[in-house]
Amino acid sequence: MPLKLDFKSGEKMVINGAVVENIGPNAKILVHNIAAILRDKEVLTEKDCVTPAARVYFALQCAYVFPEKHDHYIKLFDKYLDDFVGACPSATDIVEEIRSNVTSEDLYKGLKGVRRLIAYEADTLNSFHEGMAKLAAMAETDETDELSQ
Repeated sequence: MPLKLDFKSGEKMVINGAVVENIGPNAKILVHNIAAILRDKEVLTEKDCVTPAARVYFALQCAYVFPEKHDHYIKLFDKYLDDFVGACPSATDIVEEIRSNVTSEDLYKGLKGVRRLIAYEADTLNSFHEGMAKLAAMAETDETDELSQ
């Protein structure tokens, strides 16, 4: 079944490892065969990988887009995913779904799962940050009370 893509002016996408940019007006593209396609909004660069889940995504993205280096990037993906679940075991259900998709060679579906993992990581880090802010405020209050005595 063909894949229909809307390709906005100035937008980039990766098709089988080649970066393609629309330099004209909006276009519609119909892909008739199987191809590794990522839209601009789905692509992470190496410098964007500032969190453990982002590193998982980047490694899987590279395995998806560069099949000639598939084994290398899958090894990195496995290592990063193991590290993530070791540090955040509450994400085990998401991780198992991702591994299942990758094991069955549905890397694009695996990437979608890693985007869920990134959202989970963001929620976890936000909760941690909020909790730390409360503790810091409490500690400041204690220090101020001690100084005024």
